[in-house]
Amino acid sequence: MGKPLKKRNLADKVRKTKTSTEIKNNPFEVKINRKKFDVLGRKSKHDVGLPGVSRSKAITKRKETLLKEYRQKNKSNKFIDRRLGEYDSKMAPEDKILQRFAMERQRTHDKKDIYNLNEEEELTHYGQSLAEIEKFNDAVGSDDENEEKGLLSAELTASHFGGGGLLRKKGSGQQPDDETTQRAKSRQELIEELIQKSKQEKRERQVQKEEAQELTEKLDQEWKSIQALMVKKTPKSDQTDKPEEKPKLDEYDMMVRELGFEMKAQPSEKLKTPEEIAREEREKLQKLEADRLRRMLGEEAGDGAQRQSRAHLSADDLNDGFILDKNDKKTLAYEDGKWNISEENEGQEVGNDYDDDEKQGDGEEDQSDADDDDAEEADSDEGEVGDEEEDDGSDEVEEEDGHSDLESEQSTSDEDEEKPPTEEIKPKKILSKEDLKAQKEAAKAELPYTFAAPESYKDLKDLLSGHSGENQRIIVTRTQKCNHPSLAVGNKLKLQKLFGFLLEYIGDLATKTPPELTTIDKLIPELYGLCQMFPEAACKSMQTIIGDATHNMEEMLEGKGYAPFPTLDMLIYLKVTAQLFPTSDFRHPVTTPTLLYISQALTKCPVRTLQDVTVGLVLCCLAVEYISFSKRFLPELVNFLLGILHVAVKEKNSLGYKVVPPFRPTGKHSDLLVLSDPESCRSWSQSPIPLSAALHQEFSSELDKDHHRLSCLSLCLDLVKRCSLLYKDLPSYSHIYRPLKTLLSNHLPVQALPEVLHTLHSDILDAISATMTHTPLVFEKKKPIPLKLLTPKIVEILDYGKKHGSTREEREKERLKHKYKKEFKGALREIRKDSRFLAREKLNDVMRKDMERKRKVKELLGSLATQEGEWKALKRMKKK
Repeated sequence: MGKPLKKRNLADKVRKTKTSTEIKNNPFEVKINRKKFDVLGRKSKHDVGLPGVSRSKAITKRKETLLKEYRQKNKSNKFIDRRLGEYDSKMAPEDKILQRFAMERQRTHDKKDIYNLNEEEELTHYGQSLAEIEKFNDAVGSDDENEEKGLLSAELTASHFGGGGLLRKKGSGQQPDDETTQRAKSRQELIEELIQKSKQEKRERQVQKEEAQELTEKLDQEWKSIQALMVKKTPKSDQTDKPEEKPKLDEYDMMVRELGFEMKAQPSEKLKTPEEIAREEREKLQKLEADRLRRMLGEEAGDGAQRQSRAHLSADDLNDGFILDKNDKKTLAYEDGKWNISEENEGQEVGNDYDDDEKQGDGEEDQSDADDDDAEEADSDEGEVGDEEEDDGSDEVEEEDGHSDLESEQSTSDEDEEKPPTEEIKPKKILSKEDLKAQKEAAKAELPYTFAAPESYKDLKDLLSGHSGENQRIIVTRTQKCNHPSLAVGNKLKLQKLFGFLLEYIGDLATKTPPELTTIDKLIPELYGLCQMFPEAACKSMQTIIGDATHNMEEMLEGKGYAPFPTLDMLIYLKVTAQLFPTSDFRHPVTTPTLLYISQALTKCPVRTLQDVTVGLVLCCLAVEYISFSKRFLPELVNFLLGILHVAVKEKNSLGYKVVPPFRPTGKHSDLLVLSDPESCRSWSQSPIPLSAALHQEFSSELDKDHHRLSCLSLCLDLVKRCSLLYKDLPSYSHIYRPLKTLLSNHLPVQALPEVLHTLHSDILDAISATMTHTPLVFEKKKPIPLKLLTPKIVEILDYGKKHGSTREEREKERLKHKYKKEFKGALREIRKDSRFLAREKLNDVMRKDMERKRKVKELLGSLATQEGEWKALKRMKKK
């Protein structure tokens, strides 16, 4: 039963195989697509073949394109003619041939004759050797056989080329009889001959010029002798009858003459650069310091200069530059048998002896040559200080400059300028020991003129301590001039440090009891100059101070919930900041954080004593100064002023305004400015509050307290008036004056105050009333317009993941996305197929090479085995 089953299965397999083959070769399965015409850039779909033929066609196409490119990769099968000048259309064929021939001969010579040192290359001309050509004479090609060709005469050669001299000598019959004719002239002899010829020609030209000049003079004299004969003279009778009439000048001629007589513009002096000015100032200070040191040692001012000038004279000096300015000859008179010298001559001799000393000056005067410059320096110093003090805006009067030495120099220079040149020079008096001693003491008491820049704050403090405010300013000024950044490399960093040291020094002066405010006022101009010179360093220093103060205030607020008012040194720093940096900028790296610090102090610091009121009003003055140009609205300022006025109100039962921190409506510290005695208004006089009151206040009686309260109230009202005038052009802020107007008109006891405050009170109310005419800006009361609502988009989803009912643009977008994905996948598929095809072909190449190698190895081994067998057979035959 099993065997028939096996046979049947085998028959079924054979039947199935035949059926599949028949199906594959069935002509009805052939796909035919008719192609009407070819379209460029479009893939051809009109292929004819059986199912699965497309794969074989793709392989065939790859073999024709991709495989062919792979086979031809890194292979060049082009013939390029690299001969010289082949592609140069500008070269003639003859030039190409000549250059190629020269290169070929050079190439062969370099190869063959590289070691043939004694042989010379044979030169040719049109294929003929030059050596052979030189052996034959030129053939005569014309009927004139006697004519000599190619020969030049000696004269022609000499005229054109400078030769032929020897031929001329031989032709003239002259024979060389000297040594010079037997040998050639040397270069030195030729140069000497050329020099002699040039001198001779120069002499001849000079003689000709003199002769021409003599002839010209002679001709001029002869012309003058005959000129009178050519002029027609009129008789005297005619001259008397007819007076001479001068020709009238035209307007143009008159204008030309006026322009000729006008004063011509004089050239102005060259402007000096800041580096040159700094160098000159330092040299002046060094000269003044050297003169002061000489006076301290008891020497006269002109001694050192005279010694120095005399020391430079050497023994070989002929004194050619000596000029006798004055008549040093003495007038002699004979009287009573003796020669008598007049007193005038004696005085003149003494004046000549002391001429240099008079120019240098005595112990109280300096060198006359530097008098004008030093006086100008003193004037410029005073002018700079004056300008800086005007920028400072200080109310205090500055003392006069104490440059006694510079004033003396200026006075002496003025006296010297006023002296007439014919005035007799007075002899200088010899100083006695007492005068020299007084001169030493005066020189020691003077300030030095040169200072080294301090390296630390301690050095600056030691340098300035013990001096008055004006002397401290002079020391800082001279330190800046002696250490200007243009004079040395490290001076810039030194002066930048000096700015920080001065700030710290000013803080120390403010903390002293009593504070040295006058000295601070003197040093502020110097700070301003350094700030203008180094703005970045000054900005960083002030930022550090303001940042530290702000950080300390924040720590106090976090720890205790309140912070004390700033001390006097911090108030001075705030004032200095307003003087050094602009306050009108919208945002500034120094003034902006400083204004924020002032606002925070006016908001967070509670008012508990009269000293707090004073410090708060000082902060308000600074705030008004900061916003005076920009007119920036500062609500903390208005709130603090309202609180100060509230502290002066006695009845606080029914208030029509609201009081916010740091003030309270009622309580322990809400009556700080209420007068204890109403009669104290009679003895009060208006006066500014000193800045030292912010550091410490002591009142001897209640009357002094009431006077201080009235001064604070007057200052507060003045600030309110300034704020009302400042914000009068800003109608959007008019509502802020409503509580102030309510407080001033209804609650402040004006009747009990002095008349000065009455006037100020009425002015404030008038200013506020004028400001409050503007209505505050508010939003218009309208019904709000509702937002536009859009109809919701409803998309029906029939199948999960598919959307229907979309717009045409969305459908087009989806179609493009689908097409892009399809093309992308197709490109990836084709790239993979190409990669597999190339890998397959590379593998076939490797296998083909391996098979070829194995075949050759097998052939070699077979031949070797055959040879080995033959050799063994031959060996056996030999043995037999």
